[in-house]
Amino acid sequence: MTDTAGDREGLAALLMRVRSEDFVAGRLMEAVEAIPRRVFVPEGTADPYGEHSFPLPCGQTMPSARTAVRLAAALRIQPEHRVLEIGTGSGYVTALLARLAVQVVTLERYRTLSTAAGERLRLCSLSNVTVVQEDGRTGYGEGAPYDRIVVHGSFEELPRSFVEQMASGAMLVAAIGPGDGPQQMVRHHKQGSRFELTPLFPARLQPLEVGKASIL
Repeated sequence: MTDTAGDREGLAALLMRVRSEDFVAGRLMEAVEAIPRRVFVPEGTADPYGEHSFPLPCGQTMPSARTAVRLAAALRIQPEHRVLEIGTGSGYVTALLARLAVQVVTLERYRTLSTAAGERLRLCSLSNVTVVQEDGRTGYGEGAPYDRIVVHGSFEELPRSFVEQMASGAMLVAAIGPGDGPQQMVRHHKQGSRFELTPLFPARLQPLEVGKASIL
């Protein structure tokens, strides 16, 4: 799939918006330009850069392009960082992370989604991503510690297992709040034995589901 003239206009509008309103610049802007979002959205999508989420198989959704960029920006990823992502989805956020970090481990409980995302990442020539079929509710200790963690799901409070998998100085971004109530996307910055918490923007994500999907 190739970008259309409309896609290029949508990309330009997104770049202007995140630069002026979200103060995004540098390597992340280059990553957004380099990753063809059209590859990751459902076939037939009129505007892949629209300000709304998109449906995925298995009853899941992918965030808008702006939300994806804001998540990546909040992580403040450096080239030497190792990143853990919980909830691969379409793989678009994964692709942005892979352009910024040395290594990305991404977990997805649905084989349908993880397989398709892996194919898209290969299409984008991103070879520094490991896709694992797991639910990610307790992180992924096999590859710990991580410099950055992003969770596409919500917790009422951050599980201890994630804290233990964060390197010194690591950052984690996740939605905090009840599954049926107000939530806030929060950045957790590990500094020694304490955390600095930074509220980012309102969120509405489901709690992570239990176990690997047995059929889908």
